[in-house]
This record gives sequence, C-alpha cells and structure tokens, in this order.
Amino acid sequence: MSKANTELQPANWQITATTIHCDMVDDFVTIMINKDWSMKCAWYNRYKQKAIDENKKFNKEIKNKIEKCQGPECSYLIEYRDKLIQEESDTK
Repeated sequence: MSKANTELQPANWQITATTIHCDMVDDFVTIMINKDWSMKCAWYNRYKQKAIDENKKFNKEIKNKIEKCQGPECSYLIEYRDKLIQEESDTK
C-alpha cells in the first residue's frame, strides 16, 4: 500500500474504489483510495505482494503478470488518485 499524502487535507469520504482493466496484467483490477489519499490495488495485494512477502509460487501465467505489475507506483493508481484529488479541490 502506498503512503498517505500528508500535504493534502483528508477527503470528505472514507474510501472509494473502482474496477478497471489493467493492461499491465491483462486483467480487471480493483483500485482503492482511502480518505488519507493512500492507495492500493487488490490484484497487487492478492498476487505480487504475496509473491514478495511469502515467497508464494504461482503458475506461469500469473508469474508473467506479476513481473509486469508496477505495484504501488502504478500509473493507474496515481491517475485515479490525482483525479479524485482534483475533484475534491474543485468542490471546496
């Protein structure tokens, strides 16, 4: 999970999520942004993080996708978070 952006005021909601098609892993993924602007990807948590933390083994197809996953620095996560930040700043 990425660190919270402490330079910004917290959002007026607790958590928001969306499901997108990630071209990196060629799968649908759910990305979540918390009130403190920290963010996470359910696909990353389910596969890549487990492969890193637990040295969990996956089949060849998932293994190839894990290599392509950008993790916490994913452009989809950052774009969605930035879009929400812009929307929040426009409403204030």
